[in-house]
Amino acid sequence: MAAPEKKNKSFILRVDAETMNAIEAWAADEFRSTNGQLQWIITEALRKAKRLPKKKKQPQNKEDNGTEE
Repeated sequence: MAAPEKKNKSFILRVDAETMNAIEAWAADEFRSTNGQLQWIITEALRKAKRLPKKKKQPQNKEDNGTEE
């Protein structure tokens, strides 16, 4: 079964030049786009603050997990 499609929202973010330069350099060091780096930074901050919604556990199907009985 296919995973549910994630919907992204776009918004404008104003950041001072010095901060943006640091983000761009960090993104390059991590082989990410600037947008990808900003998403990672935000996700990590939310995770550390325990602000992300809890993921629902999906029941495991014995046939799908690669083990045989």
